[in-house]
Amino acid sequence: MGSITDPGELTELSQPSFDEFQRQTSLMTSCTLLWKELSDHINSLEQNLMKQSETLKRKIETLDSETKASLDSLKKRELSIEDSVKIALRKVEFCAKDAMRTLTDDVEENPDGEVDNGDGLLQHLKSSCLKMEAKEFWNFVTGKKKEIDLLREKVPAALSECIDPARFVMEAISEVFPVDKRDNDGGSDLAWACVLILESLIPVVVDPVIGKSRMLVTPSMKEQAKEIAETWKMSLEERGGIENVKTPDVHTFLQHLVTFGIVKKEDLEFYRKLVVASAWRKQMPKLAVSLGLGDQMPDMIEELISKGQQLDAVHFTYEVGLVDKFPPVPLLKAYLRDAKKAASSILDDPNNTGRASQLAARKEQSALRAVIKCIEDYKLEAEFPPENLKKRLELLEKTKTEKRKTIIVPANKRTRANNGGPMPPAKAGRLANAYVSSFLAPPPFVRSPSHTQYPAAVPGYPSPPPPAMYGSRSPPTNPYAYSPEAAPPPLPGSSPGAPMNYPAYVGYGNGLAPAYQQAYYR
Repeated sequence: MGSITDPGELTELSQPSFDEFQRQTSLMTSCTLLWKELSDHINSLEQNLMKQSETLKRKIETLDSETKASLDSLKKRELSIEDSVKIALRKVEFCAKDAMRTLTDDVEENPDGEVDNGDGLLQHLKSSCLKMEAKEFWNFVTGKKKEIDLLREKVPAALSECIDPARFVMEAISEVFPVDKRDNDGGSDLAWACVLILESLIPVVVDPVIGKSRMLVTPSMKEQAKEIAETWKMSLEERGGIENVKTPDVHTFLQHLVTFGIVKKEDLEFYRKLVVASAWRKQMPKLAVSLGLGDQMPDMIEELISKGQQLDAVHFTYEVGLVDKFPPVPLLKAYLRDAKKAASSILDDPNNTGRASQLAARKEQSALRAVIKCIEDYKLEAEFPPENLKKRLELLEKTKTEKRKTIIVPANKRTRANNGGPMPPAKAGRLANAYVSSFLAPPPFVRSPSHTQYPAAVPGYPSPPPPAMYGSRSPPTNPYAYSPEAAPPPLPGSSPGAPMNYPAYVGYGNGLAPAYQQAYYR
């Protein structure tokens, strides 16, 4: 029978094996964790690669789509050239035939250019356009300012008859734009005609097939339009800069840029200053958008508000759809408050004594009319009822009307007998057909307002000596316009009323011979 191993020895023998087992177990656990991390990392890389692959795939698809759209657009433009040329050729042929008819028709029968209706006006405009007589066209348009609405309707149709509308328009307005070439120190403002003609040119030069994306303006005409714009910009220094240039001139310049499609991105800040300086012009919000200033509109609106131009800011907000950011009603109320403050300052200004109330009322009336129109244009009646504004405007207008009716008669005017009206001036004798006594007139007879007329005549005053004569004409039978005696008894059925009042003489002392109404000598 073998010997029994001592338990202590067993413990010593098994100890190293247990430690080894622990090390192996720990190593396996570390390997497992490392493998898991590595697997997670690989999965993450795979997912990122898939995402990047999808993103790249979408970009490629987008690029392919954009490339296809660009190619289609180029193909469409290429194909449209032939159609546009055909349309232009047909138009030229039609214009040539129409020109030949015009040379022998109504316009030659009416050489003075007198027109009495829209058809006659259009015929005259077409005649100038067909003959490419820009100077005659310009003179005719500028002479019809009172018919500006009719011109706005007919000028585009007339310009469509031109062989080269762009050249024709630039020649027509060259008298005043880019530089006023008139000799009479500028004369009357004709910028309204420039703007009207430039606006009317847009529908004429738009491509009939693809629209505004292509303007039918030849490269040479576009270059000439750019030179005109540069000339106008250089002339600003001579006019004193942006702050001193006239708003109609600014409007013409900006419309010129839009019409010929020559807006420069590097000049956007320059355009912005021009628009803000002339923001009160009705067309400025639309022009600002056409000039590419849509992204700068919020800053421009805030600048207008800070300058006290809240009404202009409202127009800009509606044009670009920023009503939520700039609510119109608070702006309109602030505009009215500022107008009232300005009116009060006018009343307090010692330099405006005598006209202060009139100027202040005019200032407030102008503000009220503008706000009421703005409320009506943008349908703001529910948010800002205009009834109180209209009442205030009516009150101001009524006060103005009453002041106009007030007539102050000077105290040194002589009064006529019986009716208290003014006598003709003593110098009336200068008239060839007038007779005035050189002696003092007898004192007038005045009826008492509390008694009826006397039934019999009151004894008159002694007759004066024969009056002095002026000229060779015989004096009238009755040397006095009115007798100093009492008026005759009233006719039956009549009642004594107020005496007849004659208008006060206001033409004396102006260097002209006074002219009297026949009522003084009946």
